[in-house]
Amino acid sequence: MVRLPKSGKRVGTVVRLTAVPWRTTEYAHSPKRQEFWRNIPRSAKSRTMSVHTASQSTLDPSETKKFQLLADKWWDVQGEFAALHSMNDLRVPFIRDNLLNVHGGQQWGRPLSGIRILDVGCGGGLLTEPLGRLGAYVLGIDPVEDSIRTAELHGSFDPALMERVHYRACTLEELSEEEAEGFDAVVASEVVEHLADVEIFACCCHQVLKPGGSLFITTINKTYLSYALAIVAAERILRIVPNGTHDWEKFISPVDLERLLESNGLSSESVRGMLLNPLTGSWRWTESTAINYALHAVKQRQEPQPERAQSPAETEGHTGEAEARAGGAPGPGAGHN
Repeated sequence: MVRLPKSGKRVGTVVRLTAVPWRTTEYAHSPKRQEFWRNIPRSAKSRTMSVHTASQSTLDPSETKKFQLLADKWWDVQGEFAALHSMNDLRVPFIRDNLLNVHGGQQWGRPLSGIRILDVGCGGGLLTEPLGRLGAYVLGIDPVEDSIRTAELHGSFDPALMERVHYRACTLEELSEEEAEGFDAVVASEVVEHLADVEIFACCCHQVLKPGGSLFITTINKTYLSYALAIVAAERILRIVPNGTHDWEKFISPVDLERLLESNGLSSESVRGMLLNPLTGSWRWTESTAINYALHAVKQRQEPQPERAQSPAETEGHTGEAEARAGGAPGPGAGHN
């Protein structure tokens, strides 16, 4: 029997705003946009997979192969990624509100104006675009080149996004070598459960974040309930996502994720449970983190400096100086006038 870690619960408090200019109803669901994904060449499925790797990598080739086969499906709002489209109703406000608590609103209608965000594992840009519409400068990265092409093609339908949203086919490790402390926030939504090495991921996030920068993660807890609902029900019975999308062994509990982030200089600020209604396809917040959850962590502004041990000679010298400043009597062996 597999022994499961105990999952902790902690509910964070965020500011709720009513304006939702990021919603995809007006933009991505227009007839013109709905047609575009059907026109992506089907040959993308049969091409040799183009994937960027690094020597020490978070990349799992088996995972990238799965998403290579789905690279032309990202913007089918009723297809394999329908649950991610509806998840924007929770994750976009979660990111926005927590960033506003840190940075404050910069511009009406574009509250994230001036904030630079890295969207890791962006796929076709389902989360990248809404963050760009809120005024942020967003770089979406993904190791699957065909997914990046899909994201770029879809973004081209909205010229206003072209100045603020950009994409790049690369891994987080590759980017971290070039972008030290270059981002105000890093977003990794439904990505952690597909990584080969979460430790490297956390280290690279710390490296690319500015001091005080935010890390946002949505992922799946490692519980029997998550196996029953996220894999058996969602994949094998209801077919909400393709069968084989998730590997339960890669799921991680909030407690273990917080501990790992803390060891890499990222302090957890809030954790909130999320629940998908399979009948309506909509998400809602819940107190339970037993299945899906969202986490907000912040990079420490100043790394603690280890104290250097003093040699016996230094200790004796400092003691003598202290006695002299205090007007104390000379120590043994001192000369007399």
